[in-house]
Amino acid sequence: MPSETITLNAAAERLGVHYMTAYRYVRTGRLPATKVGAEWRVEVRDVDALRSGAAGTASVGGPPPAGPGGGRRRRHDYDVRLQSRLLDGDEAGAWAIIESALTAGVEPEQMYLEVLAPAMARIGDDWAAGRVTVADEHRASVVMLRIIGRLGPRFSRRGRKRGTVVVGAPPGDHHGVPVALAADLLRGEGFVVVDLGADTPAWSFVDAARAADRLIGVGISATSSGNESNIAEAVAAIHAELDCPVVLGGRAVRAVEAGRALGADEVTSTAPELIEVFDRLAAARRGAS
Repeated sequence: MPSETITLNAAAERLGVHYMTAYRYVRTGRLPATKVGAEWRVEVRDVDALRSGAAGTASVGGPPPAGPGGGRRRRHDYDVRLQSRLLDGDEAGAWAIIESALTAGVEPEQMYLEVLAPAMARIGDDWAAGRVTVADEHRASVVMLRIIGRLGPRFSRRGRKRGTVVVGAPPGDHHGVPVALAADLLRGEGFVVVDLGADTPAWSFVDAARAADRLIGVGISATSSGNESNIAEAVAAIHAELDCPVVLGGRAVRAVEAGRALGADEVTSTAPELIEVFDRLAAARRGAS
């Protein structure tokens, strides 16, 4: 009798892990899954079999998952604590929080998605609302980039690479942290990543993509609102010179339709979506070669 199937998001909740962790289980064969349209489906019995034999990860944010025996593990709120250290410009204190989370079993992907990214997103929201100054936001960004620099080597993978992805923020967008986070997550998936950072001229995207070995596509991270003309210019420049897909994402792109209107071939709203898109593009390139 066929087992009940659930989405990968539901499977992640059932396992008490982040979506990216569950997705890695699928990629490495630990969790059987079937792609139905754009959605992964897994059988409940396979999820329960994995759960019975796998150790849980530490709770990061949101409701704490169930611990052994049905209890609840303590919520750590690493992201909230990190936000405070970032605003103070306290690199040593911020790194101590990261080390504590790593020791507790938080995986690098989970660290980026549930600790680093939410902390910086709230700082950005506070800046937009006038609760923190530009100087506060810049100081936090500098500390965050230093933390990413220390965590980055944990995403390197041995073996043959799957191709090259070029990423950067468009002209006029001075936010390098989202680009750096995306770059490391893609490296963790086996891609060579050319990280052009913030405020990248359109011609730099073109030059880097033209020089890339086995180019999969170009990713543009748009965080600054009101920058649509620069985004469209960068996308158009890439398309005019190269036959490669442009993937657009970030907080400034709120809807797929808006991203398509700017010329993007693919539009993503989350890091897992970004990775899935480049996974699909890499598979398509491999199949065509």
